[in-house]
Amino acid sequence: MQIRELTKKYDGKAVVDAVSFEIPKGKVLSLIGPNGAGKSTVMVMISRLITKDSGLVDFDGRDIARWKSKELAKRLAILTQTNNIQMKLTVRELVAFGRFPYSGGRINAEDEAVIDRAVEYMELQDFQDKFIDELSGGQRQRAMIAMVIAQDTDCVLLDEPTNNLDIYHATNMMKIVRRLCDELGKTVILVLHEINYAAFYSDYICAFMDGKIAKFGTVDEVITRETLSEIYKVDFEIMEIKGKPLCIYY
Repeated sequence: MQIRELTKKYDGKAVVDAVSFEIPKGKVLSLIGPNGAGKSTVMVMISRLITKDSGLVDFDGRDIARWKSKELAKRLAILTQTNNIQMKLTVRELVAFGRFPYSGGRINAEDEAVIDRAVEYMELQDFQDKFIDELSGGQRQRAMIAMVIAQDTDCVLLDEPTNNLDIYHATNMMKIVRRLCDELGKTVILVLHEINYAAFYSDYICAFMDGKIAKFGTVDEVITRETLSEIYKVDFEIMEIKGKPLCIYY
């Protein structure tokens, strides 16, 4: 996927200003930056949840605006920050929603097999018949990811997947993200506020500041004292643990 001169304005002010970068296939890419930097807006424009004012999102050689919704849903999945489900659904029923682009709501034996694999992959077998509102926050997030897995897309977009999770569940969520890439071969794009999660679990990082890209590159290229201090306006020290950078800010 290639992003070219992507722009979005509200009340005449550019919140995303001529942003260009390429999303590496089969890798984990994290979008980081302070509040209001434009990263979540870029994410939802990439997914076509909001329209861009100008620029190009080239997905598999075609402007994403030209994709039919059903076909795009077979290639790209997004999990947003707000996933308030009002219906009384079991875990399995929620996961089954991931098959809608294929089944149109008429689940067949092939769909059931895909749902089974997604439930097993996320280790949800023991409570697949429980209602979503009976689950803990971590279990609910795993159910949401299972739905995305059942959708069986090449590309997965996750907007702050660790939001409102404690350290244990947030860390497990990031391990799941790595597995989506390493075991299932998916391209994963994340919006993250937790810099150390981005540094430890990503292959590439795109750092935003004031609606523009401040730095794009590998983890080692972006996670530096100079870059982070400039973006976040606080002092950073970078250490290393298990061969990965650890950021300390003060």
